[in-house]
Amino acid sequence: MTKAMQVQLVETAATDAWGEKALLSFTSRGATVHATKATGAPLVAAQRAARRLDSMGIAAVSLSGEGWDLERRWAFWAGYFNPRNDNRLDWGTDKAAELKELAARETAARWVREITNGTPDEVSPRVLAESAAEMLQKLAPDAVSYKIIAGDDLLTEGFVGIHNVGRGSVREPVMLQLDFNPAGDDGAPVDICLVGKGITFDSGGYSIKPSAGMATMKSDMGGAAMVTGGLALAIARGLQKRVKLYLCCAENLISGHAYKLGDIIKYKNGVTVEILNTDAEGRLVLADGLIAASEQEPRWILDAATLTGAAKMAVGRDYNSVLSFEDDTAQKVLAAAAAENEKAWRLPLEPFHLEQIPSGFAEIANVGIDGSPGASTAAAFLARFVRDQGRHWVHMDLSGSYQPGANDLWAQGAKGHGLRTIARFLQEA
Repeated sequence: MTKAMQVQLVETAATDAWGEKALLSFTSRGATVHATKATGAPLVAAQRAARRLDSMGIAAVSLSGEGWDLERRWAFWAGYFNPRNDNRLDWGTDKAAELKELAARETAARWVREITNGTPDEVSPRVLAESAAEMLQKLAPDAVSYKIIAGDDLLTEGFVGIHNVGRGSVREPVMLQLDFNPAGDDGAPVDICLVGKGITFDSGGYSIKPSAGMATMKSDMGGAAMVTGGLALAIARGLQKRVKLYLCCAENLISGHAYKLGDIIKYKNGVTVEILNTDAEGRLVLADGLIAASEQEPRWILDAATLTGAAKMAVGRDYNSVLSFEDDTAQKVLAAAAAENEKAWRLPLEPFHLEQIPSGFAEIANVGIDGSPGASTAAAFLARFVRDQGRHWVHMDLSGSYQPGANDLWAQGAKGHGLRTIARFLQEA
């Protein structure tokens, strides 16, 4: 077994031999992370150092010394995770509360990162739904129940968006409906509904993506993974609210059965949608989940999706985007992100954005008019499927959930950045 390298963290510069701007220095006893003005605040320095050590092939680390606290340990894990390596990390603490929280975060984040990084051949719509249900049921076997609606049964239940997007694939589309009911009372009110986009591979359909844009589209189910991971962490932290989870899962592929430009979809709530771009499919499947969530009359509805490139253009890949018609509702998510040391930024959403998705043949189109703000009009589309056009609803466009190439903070692939925000929102909303 590889002997673990001892790693400590200090807030002083390295000696002259290493240079005052050195992030890491080494002795025969191990490594030291130097968190200074030159190398970054402690959380950033810890995560960057973890990436450096991983890139050096250090496969086992034990955190030591008094410079580590809960958040610094977690930042190190976030950077040390690598989908290609089985890195081992000893947290270096014997505090029971810290170990419990770190274990809960790792369980949720590891599942999110691994299911998102899974190949599109391995992770079909049904596999995603079943994996999410099994993971949550393992956490709370007496409180979790679920059903999976698949294939033509989606039409029977009125979930036409998921069915249309997924009908081009030989692997059937599915909706997971999961109920976390800690009181065990079937009549208990639903406090919060979560809805996640679970497009396990997105070719763009007939509006086909170029290869460069398609290469990372196994990650287009990041929203479904993120809301599941957020619920998992909240359950592990002792959540006692009733929460319903809706995962809208499909493959967006091309075939003789695939949906086409010019098609019109009539949803369960009566809204008709003209398809002008088959690559704007995420909002079509989320619409079904939002209708189902609205029928529960919860206090809050939160959906999460890797929905638009426009959000990434606006805030980059370090922040997740937050959109809501209501200032106080948006602020709850922003405050949750801040409390969990995750980055989130509010993008505009106003009633006039509802007017920027017109259609000559249906009530709305699935893309906005030329020049319209893509993230805002996508959210406006979703609002048409929420009770009272968006009351107590917030949308997260997961701009920061996936890293297409490794950088100084993250390995390539899923980051899990957002699940702690969702967990905190569930706990405190």
